[in-house]
Amino acid sequence: MKKHFAFVCIPATGHINPTLPLVEELLRRGHRVTYASRAKDLGDLADSGAEILDLPFDDIPVPPASGSMSTEAIRTMFEFMLDSTRRALPILTEHFRRETPDAVCYDFMSLMGRIAAEHLDLPQVALHPSFASNDEFSLQAQAAPADIDMSVFAGFNEQFAELAAEYGSTTTPEVVNGVAADLNLSFVSRSFQLAGETFDDRFRFLGPLLGRRAEQTWQPRDPGKPLLFISLGTAFNHRADFYRMCLRAFADSPWHVAMSIGRHVDVADLGPIPANFDVRESFPQPAVLRRADAFLSHTGMNSTMEALYFGVPVVAVPQMPEQALNAGRLEELGLGRKLVTEEVTAELLRSAVDEVAHDEGIRARLADMKAELRRCGGAPAGADALENYLA
Repeated sequence: MKKHFAFVCIPATGHINPTLPLVEELLRRGHRVTYASRAKDLGDLADSGAEILDLPFDDIPVPPASGSMSTEAIRTMFEFMLDSTRRALPILTEHFRRETPDAVCYDFMSLMGRIAAEHLDLPQVALHPSFASNDEFSLQAQAAPADIDMSVFAGFNEQFAELAAEYGSTTTPEVVNGVAADLNLSFVSRSFQLAGETFDDRFRFLGPLLGRRAEQTWQPRDPGKPLLFISLGTAFNHRADFYRMCLRAFADSPWHVAMSIGRHVDVADLGPIPANFDVRESFPQPAVLRRADAFLSHTGMNSTMEALYFGVPVVAVPQMPEQALNAGRLEELGLGRKLVTEEVTAELLRSAVDEVAHDEGIRARLADMKAELRRCGGAPAGADALENYLA
C-alpha cells in the first residue's frame, strides 16, 4: 500500500543531501513525498515528483572566519534554530492537518518536525546525518568545546521545551542531541558511530546515501598525476588564509590538486594559482573522490562518509567542534590523520598528505571500511525500514 512521507529539514546542505536519495527511492517505489524546507536548497527535487513545502528560513549564521565556535556563536546559532522553529511550526501543522502524511521524517536538529508530528499524533522517524545520541553517548557532551558556557545549551533546551509544550508535546527536545524516535535512520555505519554497540534496534545504520550525485562525472586536467582533493565543505568555508596556505604547500609538489573554495572566497583574492591546481567554487564531490588519492578535508560527516565509501585517506583540518569529533574517530580507526587546526602550517599539510597517501596500513583499513559501507544498504535499506515501520 502506497504511503505519504513528509520530510522536514533545516536549510543546511550537509543535512539535506543524505536525505535526497532516500526520497528518490521512496518516489521510485510509488510513495508520495512532501519535503518541507527552504525550496532553494532542495535543487531539482521537485522534478523527481516530490511536493515541496517552502519554509521561511533565513541563512544559517556563519561563525568567524577563524572557524572557532565561541559561546556567543553557539547562542547565535541556537537563536536561529529557535526562531526558525517558531516560524515553521504554524505552517507545518496547518499543512499536515490538511495533507496528512503517514509518517514525519525529521532531521534530528529540525525539532519543528518532531513537534508538529507530536501535535498531530503522527508516526515519527528521526534522521541522523551525524553521530546519533542515546543514553550512552551524547553528541552535545562530546562535541562541545571545553571553554564553552554549557548553560547556553540548557537555556535553549528549556526554551524549546516551552515551545513544544505550546503544541501539546510532552517530550523535552534537545537541540544538539535530538530525541530518539521509534525509528531512527543514520547515514553512517555502526562501526563508525561512537559507542555504536550501545544503539538498539530502533536505529538503522544505512551508511552514506549518494543517489544521483554518484552519477556525476569529472575529469582531472592531468590524469597522470596523483590527485589531491581539498575542501572545507559547503557552510563554514570562508578561509582564504587556509586556501593560500594550501597553494604554498602543494605548488611544487607531484600532486594535481582540485581545491574547492566555496562561495564566500573570491579566487582572485588568493593570488597566483599554481599550474597544478584546479580551483573552483565547488566540484561534484563524489566524482572527484572516486579518483582521489588523498582528501584534505574539514571532516563534515557527509564528506567523511563519502571519502570512506571510495576508500580515500583523509587529512582532517576541522573547522567546527562536531567536525573535530569526526576527525578524531577517523584517526582512532586508523583511516586518516587529524591535525590541530590552529597549528597547521604549509609544511605540515604537505607531510601529512604524503604520509596518509603512502601508508599501507591506512590503505588496508580503508578497504575494509569501504566494503562495510557498501554492505550497509543505503537508500533501499532505508526505504525498506520505513515501509516495514508503517506496516
